[in-house]
Amino acid sequence: MTTQMIKTYSFLRILITVTLLLLIYTVQTKAADQKTVLMLGGDYCESYPKELTKALMKVKGVKNVDLNSMPGHAVVVHDDSVLPKTLMEAINGVKGDGWFCTAQIM
Repeated sequence: MTTQMIKTYSFLRILITVTLLLLIYTVQTKAADQKTVLMLGGDYCESYPKELTKALMKVKGVKNVDLNSMPGHAVVVHDDSVLPKTLMEAINGVKGDGWFCTAQIM
């Protein structure tokens, strides 16, 4: 085996090892994501999607808020540090002049 072949083999081993480690890390990170579905209520609540999204995104650990896929609901993607009750409380705090929001965990 030549020196060049040994260097190439070593480089490929390192490259494969790093790739596998990154793949394992990505899978573990994705596995930690959770979804919580909240049923929305309250007077005119659905008319204020920006306010709802903003309130939920303020919760540490929330990664995404979907208000479109299920009408009348918020689908929240978050890490495992977020308690569903915290999401519900965030929505229950959203209100304005003549409107308010409520949420129930599904």
